[in-house]
Amino acid sequence: MSTIAEISEKFDLTPDTLRYYERIGLIPRVNRNKSGIRDYTEEDCKWIEFIKCMRLAGLPVEALIEYVGLFQQGEETNQARKDLLIDQRNLLKLRIEEMTKTLERLDDKIDRYEQAFVAKEKELKLPENELA
Repeated sequence: MSTIAEISEKFDLTPDTLRYYERIGLIPRVNRNKSGIRDYTEEDCKWIEFIKCMRLAGLPVEALIEYVGLFQQGEETNQARKDLLIDQRNLLKLRIEEMTKTLERLDDKIDRYEQAFVAKEKELKLPENELA
């Protein structure tokens, strides 16, 4: 069992972000101790890790909220959850392809600049026999 401060540090998320994730249903409701303080379990940590990973990959909050909601409805939503994840995977693959093309284009642009700099440097260098 862990406090929000410990979980915040562990996952490099602010306590406000963790509260927000819980409030909007991005992670299931976290149990509280007798004093009303959030008491994160290992299961809560798994959810936080999953959501953080999916958000870093660019999955939309709405899709993840839908996934969590379906999960909370039980096993009868297994197929719907799988379908949602497949759809998100396909969208992610497309984004990766687009990003790969963009990366290649940036690399080409940078290469052209480097080639131009090398050519300019060669123009500026004096031939060795002129140094004597």
